[in-house]
Amino acid sequence: MKLTGVLFFPATPFDSSGEVDTDALARHVATGVEHGTGGVFAACGTGELTSLSRDEQALVVRTAVRETAGRVPVLAGAGGPLGTALDHARAAADAGADGLLLLPPWLAQGPAEGLREYVAAVAAVGPPVILYQRGPLVLSPAEAVELGRIPGVVGLKDGLGDIDRMQRIVLAVRAALGEDFTFFNGLPTAELTQPAYRAIGVDLYSSAAFAFVPEVAGAFNRALGNDPELVRRLLNEFYAPLVELRSTVPGYAVSLVKAGLRLRGHEVGAVRPPLVDLGREHLAELSRIIDAGLALAREAS
Repeated sequence: MKLTGVLFFPATPFDSSGEVDTDALARHVATGVEHGTGGVFAACGTGELTSLSRDEQALVVRTAVRETAGRVPVLAGAGGPLGTALDHARAAADAGADGLLLLPPWLAQGPAEGLREYVAAVAAVGPPVILYQRGPLVLSPAEAVELGRIPGVVGLKDGLGDIDRMQRIVLAVRAALGEDFTFFNGLPTAELTQPAYRAIGVDLYSSAAFAFVPEVAGAFNRALGNDPELVRRLLNEFYAPLVELRSTVPGYAVSLVKAGLRLRGHEVGAVRPPLVDLGREHLAELSRIIDAGLALAREAS
């Protein structure tokens, strides 16, 4: 499983009755693949894993695997109570997913040895596991090395944004486990911090923006390392305003993606509670931000 380029976290579309819309999901995944993503992460945070039933998670993963048809790796979201995480992992294995993104257990928190047993149990199902450091899962370098030694654990997605901690984790894990362990920046709008992550040796990142403006995300990715002026303009005119808007309401990291997709003509339905959709004023601001980003992407093409 080799992840490259911009990592794509598709939204999970719902139809008018609130059910998973597999046709819309297939189109959404196909668009991401056509725009050059290096990996599809289905039924993860942006895909509203925490609001999906176990059957719905399985349906989303099967749809993504079928649509990608082996062109890029597909990883499935897993997490929650151990029984649910194991069900997620088994469904992903049955669907032919290439790996798992393991979210921290919700609510229940135990000591380090308990977390290790949780991770080991999920990894034993089969698909390679990337750990998601966020919320209650905050690792020390030594803890990251210990979890990285579990058979089947192959990577770490960072959703904390603590550069000092991540630098120490990267150094410790690579010294102990080698260069093949995968790290990527998984902050909600990772492009804003990606220049800093590149400086500590983490080149890979996920992109929420890729889900609804792949043209902008692609332009930013191509500009990293060779067009600092375009990077600066995209950060100033698109990504920074997007982060400001995202910060106004809890849960907007997901709501903005679905709103952006709808603004661009993709029928993906609403977000599920406890998330809320954008109000009229915020929707107008998002439309303005999208227009600014697309204008810059067109200039760069």
